[in-house]
Amino acid sequence: MTTQTDTMNEEASKEIRLTLKESIIALIVMCLVSLVSNWAGAGTDFFAALPAMLIIFAMVVVGMLLSKFIPIGFPAVAWVSLVSVLLTIPVSPVAAPILAELKNISFLAMVTPVLAYAAMAITKMEVDLFKRSGFKIAVISILVFTGTYIGSALIANAFL
Repeated sequence: MTTQTDTMNEEASKEIRLTLKESIIALIVMCLVSLVSNWAGAGTDFFAALPAMLIIFAMVVVGMLLSKFIPIGFPAVAWVSLVSVLLTIPVSPVAAPILAELKNISFLAMVTPVLAYAAMAITKMEVDLFKRSGFKIAVISILVFTGTYIGSALIANAFL
């Protein structure tokens, strides 16, 4: 016998997926926020960085479309990465103009709104999973973050 509380918990833990249209609207908002962040953080003129942001927008949309229409279980982020790499590798005929435009974008300035959005996008299911994992997950996370930081610092120190 299922209680009303069990039904509500099941509904709350189901993942809600955005439609393609909703994803594109969210992407447009993130691009605009990233342009403002790029202007505020790097001082690049909004309109000078607009062509670069449109290129990034197009790469992401193509990756999302590939993920939707080629159902092989390849995540959208992997498709976006693949499209971006293929368009910007040195042997690509469009690499030089794309890279020339992308120099107007400070990718560090773009990271701030993206990370803020990622932090807000944590679902109730993920919070419940974290609670069930207990303190062990916190200890492992601290060790992983510390190891990654120290490893990155050692590599940077050795090669820079």
